[in-house]
Amino acid sequence: MTEKPDHLPEYLARLADEEAARFITDGLLSGKDNVPSIALNQASETLPESPRRRLRAIRDLIDDAMYIHRDERPTQADAWLAPRLHAILRLTRAEAADPALWNYLALGVAPDFVVWRHQSETSGTVNSQCFKGPHYKQAFARLWWSAELFRNGSDYEPVVTACSNQDMLNTGLRLDVIDHRPTAQAMVRLLQKGVVRTGRDANALAKVVNTAAATLMYDVIAQDVPRDGDAVRMWIDEGEGGLTVHHRPLPTGPAEEPAPESSVETLANNFAELFADASVRGRRADEEEVG
Repeated sequence: MTEKPDHLPEYLARLADEEAARFITDGLLSGKDNVPSIALNQASETLPESPRRRLRAIRDLIDDAMYIHRDERPTQADAWLAPRLHAILRLTRAEAADPALWNYLALGVAPDFVVWRHQSETSGTVNSQCFKGPHYKQAFARLWWSAELFRNGSDYEPVVTACSNQDMLNTGLRLDVIDHRPTAQAMVRLLQKGVVRTGRDANALAKVVNTAAATLMYDVIAQDVPRDGDAVRMWIDEGEGGLTVHHRPLPTGPAEEPAPESSVETLANNFAELFADASVRGRRADEEEVG
């Protein structure tokens, strides 16, 4: 099985796509080979030193995630790791949009986690996009962005809910409308209420929400408060001071106002009606079984 790198620099770096591709071998994707860490770091671009980019804290968190969930399905680690990764790796959205950061994290810091978490039970291999891919597929980008888009102000509980349903996490991150906070929170609300339960449910919900967005202007019928850039900047600056994030309690995000409750409820009710009319394969059988 792929092991953790034998050489871990002190700070996060960038690994360009063309360089990353050289290290994604069939042996790595099958979990048989390790990444040559010294060669990889020679191919990487160093970044300015910053306490919020220290790799030891990130690596310790990943080790803890694998230890806590060692006797469970690896997918269950997502809900635990996403908010904590976001709280430890304090990035601006512009920084988080750089795929070279995530390439380095997957290949230079925790390739063993990527194999552990994403190795297919049927094929025995890992999709290469989990190492180098879009933000909704890449192993660490998908977790960081799910925490960023599903948190409700400083509250990470909605992230835990969203990431507990793989289809909500995977499909939701592909939707442009998820950047509208009341929309994201309304979708999570239906999970919390048990209206949406299964992966098929989550996919159906995402489809109708995305389709309705073509005619319903969510930001008009359910307005959000302006994003608080100062609160986010202050939260990021706390990371520059070497702030420690404890692993066990759920951390606290940037001190932004939550999405307006009235807007969330308006959309949750709207989405529940749309979902009730949606075609969900197997729904009738599930309802009869519950009844």
